[in-house]
Amino acid sequence: MSTLGPVRCLFRHSAFALRQSARIAGVVGRYIRSAEKHGEPGGDHRARAARAALGAGTLALALLAADHVFNEKRFFKAAQLGNVQELRKQVEAVTSNAKSGRGDNAPDGSGGGADWRHALGWTALMVAAANDQAAAVHELLRLGARPDLQERYSGAALAAAAAGMHPLEVLQRREDEFCSSMNARASFLGWTALHYAALADSAGAARALLEAGADPTARDHAGRRALHYARDPSPTRDLILSHTRVWEEAAAAAAAEERRRFPLEQRLKQFIVGQQAAVETVAAAVRRKENGWADDEHPLVFLFLGSSGIGKTELAKQLARYMHRDDPAAFIRLDMSEYQEKHEVAKLIGAPPGYVGHEEGGQLTRALARRADAVVLFDEVDKAHPDVLTVLLQLFDEGRLTDGKGKLIECKNAIFVMTSNLAADEIAQYGLQLRREAEARAAQRVRMTPALAVEQRVISRDGNGPEESDPEESLEVSRNFKDSVVRPILKRHFGRDEFLGRINEIVYFLPFSRQELLTLVSLELKAWAEKARARHAVELRWEGGVLGALADGYDVHYGARSIKHEVERRVVNQIALAAERGALARGCAVLLTERAGRVALAVRRPPDQDYTPLDLAAV
Repeated sequence: MSTLGPVRCLFRHSAFALRQSARIAGVVGRYIRSAEKHGEPGGDHRARAARAALGAGTLALALLAADHVFNEKRFFKAAQLGNVQELRKQVEAVTSNAKSGRGDNAPDGSGGGADWRHALGWTALMVAAANDQAAAVHELLRLGARPDLQERYSGAALAAAAAGMHPLEVLQRREDEFCSSMNARASFLGWTALHYAALADSAGAARALLEAGADPTARDHAGRRALHYARDPSPTRDLILSHTRVWEEAAAAAAAEERRRFPLEQRLKQFIVGQQAAVETVAAAVRRKENGWADDEHPLVFLFLGSSGIGKTELAKQLARYMHRDDPAAFIRLDMSEYQEKHEVAKLIGAPPGYVGHEEGGQLTRALARRADAVVLFDEVDKAHPDVLTVLLQLFDEGRLTDGKGKLIECKNAIFVMTSNLAADEIAQYGLQLRREAEARAAQRVRMTPALAVEQRVISRDGNGPEESDPEESLEVSRNFKDSVVRPILKRHFGRDEFLGRINEIVYFLPFSRQELLTLVSLELKAWAEKARARHAVELRWEGGVLGALADGYDVHYGARSIKHEVERRVVNQIALAAERGALARGCAVLLTERAGRVALAVRRPPDQDYTPLDLAAV
């Protein structure tokens, strides 16, 4: 019975095999002991035969157990060598075996066992593509592997830190269990199997992936498509290029249809309060660029002018979301107050060779290398050093930029947005004047004869005349104000006409109207109502007069931020104080009321039906 020890060790990965081994060993052992105890004729011969049967049975069970136990190393080695039969066996094992429960390297989603991730981040499909094993790629796709999963291997140093391993061990495993011909120290974050097929120049693997629906326009962490890594010329490159064109044409057609059904103005107005003229100006310029009615040799450049907190940055963000479907890499924001010194040009485009940080590159050049068609926001550009503006001058003029390493980055399809507070006071005062004039015209229209008003409504309803306009009139900045007031201020600050000449559109953001202020207050209160419900189980409601009282705190120099601060000072502070003093508990409801311009609280405690005014001074 001494043979049972190694057998049990062999079966440590299979509970089923252990149970069967123990059952066989028990039966045969009892037979052997019985034969030896009673001294039956031929007992020694029968005992030897029984021991032989035991060994054969346990060996058979060991082979059976091996067939049903997933072995990660054998799985990825099979993908590396193109062993289709072993791949099929391992995928069946990982699907059926209890060890296939999800973990850090468990099957990635609906692909099942074929999408099992290596502990360091890659999949078998990536391994097969990187090693030019087209047959293995075909088989893994047939078994359910998804072609567009992205690599998680971030280089030996970072991968070792994340996995708690030594970098040398990571290097060895990458070379042994992935591909020995690729740089194991480099990062391959975001790569797909098609990226690896392109780098390995494997036309067979690339064809199989593309026929399975792989996206040739998918980008890695550096913003590069598979086509970037293909040899030129090569059949693999031609194959990927042809599929890329098909995908791009389909994407362009889908985007055009979406823009037709959901115009840019409509998207922006969902997130931007007021600023109708600014939204229309930006949308018109972008529409020209998208539809081929603009100069393709130069990028689109905007300068947003107006007071702080009036929607300049938010408009740039929403433009990026609309253009690139919420891709975070497609919006690049640089705070130009960080570039007030001459030497900080290197931080923007990268240090020249021989200087500290040369290998890291610049903040702008790195981001544009990932997405050359991004929306780039230069926030508070008036604070940047003149040498930084010289770099931007080249960027706006030629749509290209040379980084510290001498690499040329083409970005003619990018959209550049600069924001500035220059002439903010003049624009604010001019905007208030336009508001007053618009209100006077609106009051005059109210005094129209009833018959004329009825006639206009009938014409609009019948569709034979103009539709009813928005309640808020779109205000237009006059050419005289632009040329005589704003442009001299800009020229005096920037000191060069060629810089201003590169700007396609100067967009003016005017102060909010009364109706827009009420909308801002309502949005701010709704945001706090959601926080109160989620964090404290408190219901927050308000009467209509509260909106006007809070809107009175608007400061034209601080825009929407002044409304935000007014709500915090006059509403949130009171609620927090009431909660601190025990007058407001979880499950209560708060009603905001307005009396003589003051905002007061009334609280309803369960199970009461009525609100009770709350005097915080007496609590």
